[in-house]
Amino acid sequence: MNVKQIAMRLTIAGAVMGLTACSGMSTQDRNTAIGAGVGAVAGSVLSGGSALGTVGGAAVGGVVGNQVSKPSR
Repeated sequence: MNVKQIAMRLTIAGAVMGLTACSGMSTQDRNTAIGAGVGAVAGSVLSGGSALGTVGGAAVGGVVGNQVSKPSR
């Protein structure tokens, strides 16, 4: 197992453990966190483990997760 695989597994494990603390969050907050986690993993995979790709994916995923559950006014 190489360093990228280890880092990816640790990232996924951290995201899963972090999401267990979402019980007091609103639906929109929870979806933002989930979107950021999924986006970070996807960005990392698509960019070959690049830090910029991971952060960019997290940002895009967080925005998408936030907007999907945005309450209508």
